Amino acid sequence: MHLISDEQRRIRLGRRHLLAPSVRADDPVAVADAVLALHATDAATVFLSVCARLAEPSVQAVERSLYEDVALVRLLSMRNTLFAVSTELAPYVDASTARAIAAKERRTLLSHLAEDANGLDERWLADTEASVLAALAERGPATGSQLSADVPALKTKITVFPGKKWETVQGVATRVIRVLAADCRIRRDRPRGSWTSSQFRWTASDPWPARPAAEGRAELARRWLLSYGPATEADLKWWTGWTLGDVRKALAAVGAEEVRLDEGTGFVAPGDAAPEPPVEPWAALLPALDPSAMAWADRGFHLTADHRSSLFDRSGNIGPTVWWNGQIVGGWAQRPDGEIAWRLLTDPGREASAAVEAEAARLSNWVGEARITPRFRTPLERELTA
Repeated sequence: MHLISDEQRRIRLGRRHLLAPSVRADDPVAVADAVLALHATDAATVFLSVCARLAEPSVQAVERSLYEDVALVRLLSMRNTLFAVSTELAPYVDASTARAIAAKERRTLLSHLAEDANGLDERWLADTEASVLAALAERGPATGSQLSADVPALKTKITVFPGKKWETVQGVATRVIRVLAADCRIRRDRPRGSWTSSQFRWTASDPWPARPAAEGRAELARRWLLSYGPATEADLKWWTGWTLGDVRKALAAVGAEEVRLDEGTGFVAPGDAAPEPPVEPWAALLPALDPSAMAWADRGFHLTADHRSSLFDRSGNIGPTVWWNGQIVGGWAQRPDGEIAWRLLTDPGREASAAVEAEAARLSNWVGEARITPRFRTPLERELTA
């Protein structure tokens, strides 16, 4: 088997994730495809992840891709998490992962409706969904509050988990909208406020063309290996949320090649085991939940174990990170006055410090007056903003 060292893995990361200055992209869609999927739970993360990889960072370019060209779309998919992917990749993400999640979301909501004393059922849900789609067709993009004003059924409240100690009363609006979005019958449109806002308007959309789930998993695995390989079965299982059986079938379907790593073995896409020449030295300031930090279950090749307690929250979400030549060497945050503050957790040398300083200035320049607070706060991020 070919050996792909940790150093080679870091070289691949810098080139394939478009982080070295010489390989930065000109288009947000190219960035999304390079990393496959952009974490979108936090609205700002999509913009920060893309602009870190653009030769000319541009909020307007990202907004155009999301809301005008609709070349990027948000899907509830891997690990039941919201991601932004290109419309070219979306049908494979939908078939491999999102369809099953949407079906589960619908079953869960129908179960809660059936348990409620109001006697709501599948027919009630279908009628309510039809009313929401009709309201969008009439008024155009609308917030959840606007849709609730147009569709009285969305103001219904139900008792969830009746008779149990965690019994609670919830409105159905968010749940119905979530199911419609999971089914790709509506999608997130421009939010109220700035690009950092998660108060999205909703607009009608069409479901993706049906594909067999196995075909979707195979294609997603192939592309994932090109972006993140070499990687292990456990890495792909972590990133997708698939069962181990589905992971192994997908790897077999694409003819994944096994390679040696500095520790253990992993897989690459067919014919992708050759060494790559180094890229120029590079620094990057990446946001919380950036795909380059979140894509592997075992991040040992680019993250020192001693840094985890500073950079992760208790649920395993990574905060804003500072990178040098493919390794996480520190963290950053934006202070209330807009200053980008950063701290190195190891000493990579003067060249690295100067490069990080330049990247912080680059980030501050395009962020401008916007203020960014990650949804998942980490110890170092909190300390830097204090």
